Amino acid sequence: MKLLQAKLSQYQEPQKAKALGIYPYFRKIESEQDTEVYIGGKKVLMFGSNSYMGLTNHPKVKEAAIEATKKYGTGCAGSPFLNGTLDIHKELEARLAAFVGKEDAMIYSTGFEVNLGVVSCITGREDYILLDEQDHASIIEGRRLSFSTAYKYKHNDMASLETQLQKCAPDKVKLIVTDGVFSMEGDVANLPEIVRLAKKYNATIMVDEAHGIGVFGKQGRGTCNHFGVSDDVDLIMGTFSKSFASLGGFIACDKSITNYLRHHSRSYIFTASITPASTAAANAALDIMLNEPERQQHLWDLTHYALDGFRSMGCEIGNTSTPIIPLFIRDNNKTFAITRDLMNEGIFVNPVVSPAVASHDTLIRFSLMATHTKEQVTIALEKIHKVFRSYGLVE
Repeated sequence: MKLLQAKLSQYQEPQKAKALGIYPYFRKIESEQDTEVYIGGKKVLMFGSNSYMGLTNHPKVKEAAIEATKKYGTGCAGSPFLNGTLDIHKELEARLAAFVGKEDAMIYSTGFEVNLGVVSCITGREDYILLDEQDHASIIEGRRLSFSTAYKYKHNDMASLETQLQKCAPDKVKLIVTDGVFSMEGDVANLPEIVRLAKKYNATIMVDEAHGIGVFGKQGRGTCNHFGVSDDVDLIMGTFSKSFASLGGFIACDKSITNYLRHHSRSYIFTASITPASTAAANAALDIMLNEPERQQHLWDLTHYALDGFRSMGCEIGNTSTPIIPLFIRDNNKTFAITRDLMNEGIFVNPVVSPAVASHDTLIRFSLMATHTKEQVTIALEKIHKVFRSYGLVE
């Protein structure tokens, strides 16, 4: 056996979980992504999706993708920098910039590539990047590729952020990067205070709105809009794989920044463009978000109902106030086992274990869509109560 294979073969954690019958990943879905899906021929309720607006199966979104494929083909066969820019790309960029209140926007092939390509290149060797310790992995990867000095601050702790800002040279660029809604535990960044500190220390702000768009703000414009700080946030990032029911991502900011990124961001320049189908699907989803605000209201009605149900049940749900609801288990194997047992009860949820979180913070991630019904949420609450009680987590 070669050295690489010998080294990597020592990683046996998946095999151990499989031997225990609790391995929870790569479950094969045999139907469309909806509130109900089929796995192994069995219908289960889906509470593990990021499709907050529930648009992945919307007829208008699917038809837009089909028509774009008929007109433009299945792919662009090149990067935006060269032959991969379509008129529908530019149309969507303009609409996204207006949607979040910025001068310009750029579309990337994935949301991960947005954070990777932006965070890695917009600050220099003498500059600083300040990150919340629970920022998304894509932000962390972008920071790793940057030549700037990076400081992490304690999660949503504004005193910790100020301490880190005080370490920075006052005449150098200071980029604060935070999630708007934190993807695992569902809590919301303290954007008003981040803005106050940024003004005090002459810092720049970038907000990842992957889990905020569609959920917060007027017509789903995100947490920056919700808090009324869009003008004070310099860069707003979004992804298409959640509320936009597609695949891709964008960064919105002023033209001086996009001009630089279009010529320096490697994950933009050296990656093939987002497909015509994905572009048209995201564009159609944006239409629906703008014209059907009742979807957002229904999502919040369900969220409050579910939060009340979990609190009444006695579940530990942390500081969430969003459709992302963490159910803390605080044990890796028990989290896997509960995920399996809930699947057997017809409820699909996602386990979150170390190293994604600390081993003492493992949780079940329960997430809602605007297309769920109150009856479906009630069934989920009943099944979760049954399984949690069997493990002694609730009474």
